[in-house]
Amino acid sequence: MTKPAKNTICLWYDGDAEEAARFYAETFPDSSVDAVHLAPGDYPSGKKGDVLTVEFTVMGIPCLGLNGGPEVKHNWAFSFQVATVDQDETDRYWNAIVGNGGEENVCGWCQDKWGVSWQITPIALTKAITDTDTAAAKRAFDAMMQMKKIDIAAIEAALKESIDN
Repeated sequence: MTKPAKNTICLWYDGDAEEAARFYAETFPDSSVDAVHLAPGDYPSGKKGDVLTVEFTVMGIPCLGLNGGPEVKHNWAFSFQVATVDQDETDRYWNAIVGNGGEENVCGWCQDKWGVSWQITPIALTKAITDTDTAAAKRAFDAMMQMKKIDIAAIEAALKESIDN
């Protein structure tokens, strides 16, 4: 590490930080595995020579994966929010996460197989639920509340509902 980032997200894993980092690097643009550091000695969840930390980047965000053991689990209080430009990009990221042992949740949220939460959020959704036409924004919001993976066409249809009636 030549110049450490001033602020880095540290994510705790149970021995598979390197696998997670490699998955993120393969799945998302502007992502990479930057360094793998081995433990210089034994520690509570590993032995000397085991992967202790992994420096990686997810969509330009510096992260550190710590193989800290099974005691600490990820939860919804932290998530990566990925802004997508269209349904194909939304589907690609959603399917990569869920299809690799992850889990679907509601309103565009899913969790990867390591328990890290992701919000796969189309820009069209963000624009729709913040529309200055509050009735249209509510219709789009109500439509989103019924979804797991976001369906952009359904969000756009909800926005136009009063125009067509």
